[in-house]
Amino acid sequence: MFKYLERNKMYFIYIPLAVYWAILFIATTLPGNDVPSLGVSDKIEHFAGYMVLSVLVCFTYLFQKKFRLLSSKPFLMTILTVSFYGALDELHQLLVPGRSCDIRDLAADVTGALLGLLLVFMIKQFSRKVAAENN
Repeated sequence: MFKYLERNKMYFIYIPLAVYWAILFIATTLPGNDVPSLGVSDKIEHFAGYMVLSVLVCFTYLFQKKFRLLSSKPFLMTILTVSFYGALDELHQLLVPGRSCDIRDLAADVTGALLGLLLVFMIKQFSRKVAAENN
C-alpha cells in the first residue's frame, strides 16, 4: 500500500493536500455568522480537521524527495508545520468578523494532528510488516 501511495502521490497525496488545505483556509475565513453548523462541538471539528491535515502533510513529507530534512524527520516536521499553521489560523481569526482566537481550539488542532501522526505511524508499520511477509 505504501509503495502504491508513493507511486501515485500526486493524485492521492499532493492534490488532496492542496485542495483540503484551501478548503480549511476558506472555512476559517468565513465570518462567524456564515459558518455552517455540523451539529458537533467546534473542538471536535478542529480535532478532525487537523487530524486529516496532519495525515496529508506527513505523507507529503514522507514521499517528497527535494528537501531531505522533511523526508528524514516527517513526524517532527509535520507537528511543527501543522501546529504553527493552527496558531497562525487562530490569530488570523481575530481579523474575521464574528470569530475569535481560542487557545482551546489550538489545543484541539494539535491533539488532532498528533492522532493523525499516530495513524500514519501505524499505517507505515503495517505496510512494513506486509512487505516483510511478502519477501
